[in-house]
Amino acid sequence: MSAADSNDDTAVAKTPSGSQTLFRGLDLLDVVAESGTIALPALAKQLGLTRSTTHRLATALVERRLLSQAPREGYSLGSKLLELGYLASQQMDLPRVARPHLEKLWDDTEDTVHLGVLDADRALYLDKLTGRRRINISSRVGDRQPVRSTGLGKALVLDDDEERWRSLYRSEGPPAPGAPDEKRWMEWMRDYAKRGVAFDMEENEDRIRCVAAPIRGASGQIVGAISVSGAAQYMDDERLAALVDDVRDTANAIGRDLGWNGKRLAR
Repeated sequence: MSAADSNDDTAVAKTPSGSQTLFRGLDLLDVVAESGTIALPALAKQLGLTRSTTHRLATALVERRLLSQAPREGYSLGSKLLELGYLASQQMDLPRVARPHLEKLWDDTEDTVHLGVLDADRALYLDKLTGRRRINISSRVGDRQPVRSTGLGKALVLDDDEERWRSLYRSEGPPAPGAPDEKRWMEWMRDYAKRGVAFDMEENEDRIRCVAAPIRGASGQIVGAISVSGAAQYMDDERLAALVDDVRDTANAIGRDLGWNGKRLAR
């Protein structure tokens, strides 16, 4: 055993060996994840450990399929991580993850808060916290509402291309009196996509306005959206503008809990 190995093993003995080994193993996985495939000498150098200690940690992770090893190439992430990632995504139920954030937003705004996802070209409402202003908003959990006229629906498709937007607009048939025509609606969508928020200006329900923002998952794709809705008398242009940061920040916080790293996919 080299002097370096002896010193390294002595350091391990001075601290709880199980926890230190665990943290070193997690650090090792982080380095491999950032590097792609990495050889043992470079891996040891980045970790600040001896080669023998690094080799012991990596071997244990290979045995558990958390790492894979290719001769003359080095280590890369293992297939077990794919299994764990899939299970984590299944267990990370969007309404459950979002609920504490929705409650805080509801508490701060006193208005109706919605959570929804895209379902067959419609906005499907997964959760609703009714506002305190005694204003009746007809939405219900389980409702499927048009993308074209709802803030939530628009927020769900902000990453889509213009051909897709036109298709969604036209699928709803002729606009109702007072609703935006296709040209104006497309202008709105371009602006919403740049800002990362969308609005409902009494398009879906008379005298009801809302501001909405998309939720992004670990891949950076939009996986849901939230909105704050209220009566137009409480939702003038100034208040809608004031709500933008709160709604967008809440959506981003939910995204981070889902594993989003803060980067948007290029449109």
